[in-house]
Amino acid sequence: MLYAILCYNDEAAVEAWPKAKDDAVIAHRRQVTDRLAEAGKLGPVLRLMPTTAATSLRHGPDPLVLDGPFAETKEQLLGFYVIDCASLEEAIETAKQIGASDTGTFEIRPLRYFSAGSLQKEPV
Repeated sequence: MLYAILCYNDEAAVEAWPKAKDDAVIAHRRQVTDRLAEAGKLGPVLRLMPTTAATSLRHGPDPLVLDGPFAETKEQLLGFYVIDCASLEEAIETAKQIGASDTGTFEIRPLRYFSAGSLQKEPV
């Protein structure tokens, strides 16, 4: 089963981290993702650009295009991992490892394959 690990945190707080802290968090996560990659369980890992770069589309009779993120929250979606796990329990343990050096919330959600699109030949 494929799972997404969605990484939420206070964007302003994360953006304010000194470079050394950001580098340390990324280095820790790299250890986890390297193990997942070696096991053939790692899909795309993406860090989103700041919410100031976001555009939202609200559907309705007259669709509305808005600058900024979709939802007003204290924590923003900052990035995500796609991993292949045998169970939800394994996905939870992986999220614990990824977030061990960080704060914030990690949402774990099963994925259903939709389309490979044109950027890759086979589903992750």
